[in-house]
Amino acid sequence: MNLNAPAFSTFSHDGLDLAYFDEGDPSGDPVLLIHGFASSALVNWVHPGWLKTLGDAGYRVIAMDNRGHGASGKPRDPEAYRPWVMARDSMALLDHLRIPEAHLFGYSMGARISVFSALAHPHRVRSLVLGGLGIGMTDGVGDWDPIADALLAPSLDDVSHARGRMFRAFADQTKSDRQALAACIRGSRDLVTRADMGRIDAPTLIGVGTTDDIAGSAQELAALMPHAIALDIPGRDHMLAVGDRVFKKAVLEFYAELSARP
Repeated sequence: MNLNAPAFSTFSHDGLDLAYFDEGDPSGDPVLLIHGFASSALVNWVHPGWLKTLGDAGYRVIAMDNRGHGASGKPRDPEAYRPWVMARDSMALLDHLRIPEAHLFGYSMGARISVFSALAHPHRVRSLVLGGLGIGMTDGVGDWDPIADALLAPSLDDVSHARGRMFRAFADQTKSDRQALAACIRGSRDLVTRADMGRIDAPTLIGVGTTDDIAGSAQELAALMPHAIALDIPGRDHMLAVGDRVFKKAVLEFYAELSARP
C-alpha cells in the first residue's frame, strides 16, 4: 500500500466543487482514473499503488473524487448520480485541464461511468480499462437497495445483509458521507444495453477477479465489443482485485501495445 497522498486541486462543475489530482509526467499520455462506489481517488488509485505504477511508466495520471465521495461536493438527490451525469463530470475535468483525449480507466461504478463517457464522447476516449465490472454492466449486479439501507442504518450492528455489511464497513472505514452514498447507489445503477456496448470501438481491457461475486463475466462483456479483451485476476474478489499485480502488469502491457501502434 502506498500512503503518499498527492496534492489535490478543485474545479467547479454543475454547481459542485470537485477535487482532483494531476500527477505523473505532464508530457506523458494522460490516463483518467475513475474510482468505484464508496471509494475515492486516494483509496482506489493512490493507496493500491496505481498512481506510482502509471507515473513510473511515464503517464500523466489524473483522478477525481466523484461527486458524493472524498473531498468533492455531495448532493443528496439520487438523480444527481445518474451515470451520464457523472460522466459529464469526468469530461468537464478533461476540459478544465485542456486535454482533448485520454485513456479512461474505471473501477466498478467508475467502469460504468467510463462506458457512459465513451458512448457520449467517443472521440475523447483513446482506450478503456474496465475493472471490477463485467457483464453486470448490461445485465445488472443484483439488488442494491439493501446497501442503501445498510448505509443509513444507525450502526453496522444493525445490518444483517452480507453485501450491505461489506459496503457499510467500507464506508465507515473511509469516513464517507453515508447519506450521499445512499443517494448515489440509488441513482447510479442504470444499465448499458448490449447494442450500445457493441458501438464502443475504443480498444478495451476488462479485468475481473476470479472470486468477484458482483461484477459478472469479463469474457461475456468483452464478447459484445469489437476491440475488447478479458482478463481474469486470479484469486481476487471485488475489493482486492483493484491493486493486484497481475492487473497492473496487464494494464501496462495494454497501454504499451497501444503506444506501439502506428
